[in-house]
Amino acid sequence: SGIVLVAINPYEQLPIYEQDVIYAYSGQNMGDMDPHIFAVAEEAYKQMARDEKNQSIIVSGESGAGKTVSAKYAMRFFATVGGSASETNIEAKVLASSPIMEAIGNAKTTRNDNSSRFGKYIQIGFDKRYHIIGANMRTYLLEKSRVVFQAEDERNYHIFYQLCASSSLPEFKDLGLSKCWHIPVHCW
Repeated sequence: SGIVLVAINPYEQLPIYEQDVIYAYSGQNMGDMDPHIFAVAEEAYKQMARDEKNQSIIVSGESGAGKTVSAKYAMRFFATVGGSASETNIEAKVLASSPIMEAIGNAKTTRNDNSSRFGKYIQIGFDKRYHIIGANMRTYLLEKSRVVFQAEDERNYHIFYQLCASSSLPEFKDLGLSKCWHIPVHCW
């Protein structure tokens, strides 16, 4: 194991993840600046370029700790420092796939309105210039029990509610969603 970063989810947006902060951490050595997800991402990026070896960042924590958000910040760091954002839209596609995945695998829990209910393994591919050329996301450990049971003050996967909200659209007629499971309005 290499560097370990302990981060706390403040449950609000802070100005410590903006573009200028990415540039501040880019090219810096570990320990030269305050601990940050961008420092960990920079170290992995630098070692990948220097040693030409695959690198891994493991983001771990309990429900609501901010693991998914930290992974998004690391991907945004790689997309920015690679300098390829103006040349291709691969980075945008990689980052844009996250909301789709969240609709299918995220639910409201008592701790988090958008809690990921599955593990993710994200593999990002780089070219010889260290620009992102693609990504692959695999999921595991989906909480299937949430499909049929939710604790009080929790709700099912977001996709079910989005389907119900769209149930009156003509393209959904053949899906049999007209009754839409009789979901109480307060769940929305």
